[in-house]
Amino acid sequence: MFTIAQAASRPAGEVGAETGRLAAHGVAGLVIPPDFEEAFYRHGNLPEQLRRLFAGINPARIDEDLLEDRAARAQELIRTTYLLDDAVQAFYRALGAAGLEAGELHARRPGTLPAQPAQVTPPGTAALHAVKRLWAQDWAFAEVLARLDGAGSVGLEARPTLLLAGPPGVPDPERAAILGVRTALVGPLGLTGLP
Repeated sequence: MFTIAQAASRPAGEVGAETGRLAAHGVAGLVIPPDFEEAFYRHGNLPEQLRRLFAGINPARIDEDLLEDRAARAQELIRTTYLLDDAVQAFYRALGAAGLEAGELHARRPGTLPAQPAQVTPPGTAALHAVKRLWAQDWAFAEVLARLDGAGSVGLEARPTLLLAGPPGVPDPERAAILGVRTALVGPLGLTGLP
């Protein structure tokens, strides 16, 4: 895991293209690289459990009622699966290094708007729950249906996750125009996103 400043020199595939833009504007936060999410899936045996869960879904003839039920069960599976103790401790240390171990924060994927807020107290369990809620959103009915329609599969690749101080920002067209970008997210603490 990297602070946004540290992540600015990392490959965009590892930290998200937005991360470099945030670093250039001095936005502080934490980047969770895809390999942390991959380890969560692997150690929780989630790929096999999800494969079995969606085994009855035919991409050519989707039963939306069945898919809705399976998507809800998949989200619950992600939210209730535990991380290994070493991963949890590494997460807490990274939160502390980024100055996010206490206070309000939000988790979101680089380049996207949906976010999961949390009010954090040390060691940072609420932040970890926000991250898992965000990851669970990948298994929402609309997300799974879009993957089935587009790729014929429910599978997905792990992606970076951002943790940023304060509540989620809202689009600010004036700030976007000043910065010369399409979208700028601004919250009470200032700039929170350039998706």
